[in-house]
Amino acid sequence: MKKILRLFLCGLFLPFSLLADSLDIKIGQMLLVGMQGHTYNEQLSILPAIQKGLVGGILFFEYNLSPVETRERLTNLSTQLQNKSVQGNAHLPLLLAIDQEGGQVNRMKPKYGFPAMPSAKVLGEAKHDSIIINAAQTMAATLSACGINLNFAPVADVHNDLCPVLGNRQRCFSKQAERVTYCDSILIEIHQSLNILTAMKHFPGHGNSRSDSHLGLTDITPYWNPNELIPYERLIAANKVPIIMSGHLVHKKLDEQGLPATLSKKILNDKLRGELQFKGVIVSDDMQMHAISSLYTLEESLYLGLTAGIDVFIFSNNIPGATVYAPENVHATIRRLVEAGRITPERINESYQRIVALKRGIKIKESE
Repeated sequence: MKKILRLFLCGLFLPFSLLADSLDIKIGQMLLVGMQGHTYNEQLSILPAIQKGLVGGILFFEYNLSPVETRERLTNLSTQLQNKSVQGNAHLPLLLAIDQEGGQVNRMKPKYGFPAMPSAKVLGEAKHDSIIINAAQTMAATLSACGINLNFAPVADVHNDLCPVLGNRQRCFSKQAERVTYCDSILIEIHQSLNILTAMKHFPGHGNSRSDSHLGLTDITPYWNPNELIPYERLIAANKVPIIMSGHLVHKKLDEQGLPATLSKKILNDKLRGELQFKGVIVSDDMQMHAISSLYTLEESLYLGLTAGIDVFIFSNNIPGATVYAPENVHATIRRLVEAGRITPERINESYQRIVALKRGIKIKESE
């Protein structure tokens, strides 16, 4: 099987001018969704949405990994999905994403033939930089070989043993924000050197929380410390951050209404865009997590997220029976918000332009 690398450059090879007036394409680029299955075939349920340009990215989970010939089948799946996007109506490469932090949040496990990856805490405590550098190189090279171009890492949260979803799972590099910044910088730079995008998470800081936003409302107001912004402040200032993931975190001193950061204009637009001067892409954490889905309808959460400044919404679609979150329905809901005048076309275009800029230079593997 012959593999060809094609470099798509925004102003040269991709017909972006053809997309300028397409609201459907612009909305589609704002959706990154999970899918079922682990092999490519024409019956794959996500294919029509990809071909029509209704989604801009796919999020892989462990259940998308075949138990046999894992690496080969994942590579083929990512290649075929990517080619289907470019050949269809979208004309834009897909973001093919995964959560590959290492440690317990490690989709590509040794049992599937992938290299073992230590946790962030283990790497943060390493006495020699070579340890974290080698781990980051192995991680990024593994993703690149399988056609994945976005890693939802590194974690920028500070370590606290009392945090059930982060500290308790060794997902943070250190209790010291400066050390977190240093480790994040290494991972980001090495991933970028291998053409893998990264997403710092979870803004404005999940590390000191006492509850899990997967399960319900997470109020960080009593526990949050301003030093949790240090990794973001310093790496944004150094122009190293392409993507930041918002947390579904309530902080009433940053937003007195008590809106989760993902839905808060004060936290995302005023704080992150305004004060910290972040100009990259803001992606939501999974909108199906209970901190959002149990408190807001789909339309409410999309309206508030768009108003707050979310550029890309994640819908994991790994909850059985949750058909309301199907890509076609999410896309149609955003379109209705625009048609009703609640969200302006200009707001959609802002996100679209950021996403197009992000996707410049994405390399796509093709097979013949």
